[in-house]
Amino acid sequence: MPTTPSTVGRRSADEQRRAALLRTAHDVADDLAADAIFRDRAGRPPTDEVARLREAGLLAALTPPGPGRGADWRTGCTVIRKLSTADSSVGDVLARHYVHAWSARFYASHDHATALEEESVREQWLWTGATRTPAPDDDTGGPDLTLQPRNTGYVLSGSRFVDTAVAVADQIVVDAVCAVTGDVLVVRIPPGVPRMTIDPAHDRLGQRVVGAGEVDFDRVTVTPGQVLGRRPYDEEPAAPFTSLADPALRLALCHVGLGIVEGALTEARDLSRGGHAYRLPGADPDLFLTYGELASAAQTATAVVDRATEVMAQALDTDAQLDAEEPAGIAALVATAETVTSKAALHVTARVLELADAPGLDRFWRNARVLTAHHPAAHRLRSIGEHYLNGSHRAVAAAFH
Repeated sequence: MPTTPSTVGRRSADEQRRAALLRTAHDVADDLAADAIFRDRAGRPPTDEVARLREAGLLAALTPPGPGRGADWRTGCTVIRKLSTADSSVGDVLARHYVHAWSARFYASHDHATALEEESVREQWLWTGATRTPAPDDDTGGPDLTLQPRNTGYVLSGSRFVDTAVAVADQIVVDAVCAVTGDVLVVRIPPGVPRMTIDPAHDRLGQRVVGAGEVDFDRVTVTPGQVLGRRPYDEEPAAPFTSLADPALRLALCHVGLGIVEGALTEARDLSRGGHAYRLPGADPDLFLTYGELASAAQTATAVVDRATEVMAQALDTDAQLDAEEPAGIAALVATAETVTSKAALHVTARVLELADAPGLDRFWRNARVLTAHHPAAHRLRSIGEHYLNGSHRAVAAAFH
């Protein structure tokens, strides 16, 4: 694109908006860090935390980029990591909000996506959700969510566990199987509709403030405008851009994991410097060795995640032209980032407990444990290896389900 005064002006305005957003994220992170331990102990739904995000304008800012609105992928992930360093529960809420706010771009038409994103910014919606593709050989007895067609729209029935903000979100994105056609449709449900009930998850080991819970839909009405689009089923090929939906969420959560690592290391370092460590810095070479090991693990994970973030950012660019092969390569890169980050988060957060003694330091390990518990590394590594050897699209896609 040739450089003109108008394009230069747009770039300048975008850079100013980005700088202002990062300053806001820094301020909100400082605010969250001040009472993170107390809120973790209370374990209440993130009502107050979401109010802080909304008041700061972060819910409106972390939406897909458009003219004068939203945040590009690199900036969005930077904000998520910054807040996760202060409080990974809030970072988790914001990560899933940001990616689910992309749902219309992944599944809907351009006009539908544009209108929905503009409304989301205007109303400062908080997004959450849980999507998965049921397989025909699923041994759980069939899909957990089904859609029954009606004259105008559908009715939705079944239950689904949602990882964040289940009681405070403005839009919940789920996928469900049409009982007539067998199509998997992605829909958005505003909480509070009739015949929808929520069972919050209590007494979690970690990520206690995310507001997770089970949602039960008992013939909930779904209008045509709430249907975002069709999701490919089982081995059916997906449009390249649609294929980025699952890796994008995994990658955003990698930034939550990095935030946990950075927060744990920073807090342990400050305790060591302040004389609250088991061994005093400046007098124990083994302590230097340990911090060197942990800092190296953190920097290695950061390098891998940053590379995946850059590749994803290029793919999500509105001018990007993806071929059928690219999403599998991106998914493999994201799976690698997730593997490295999970290992670093569990290792670093466990080791810092051996370095310093202070109330609340254990929350980093508990949060890392919960964040990584449902995605076994061996499964991802096998999928990455099969893609490396055979270029298997199915193997990499399987790593995200």
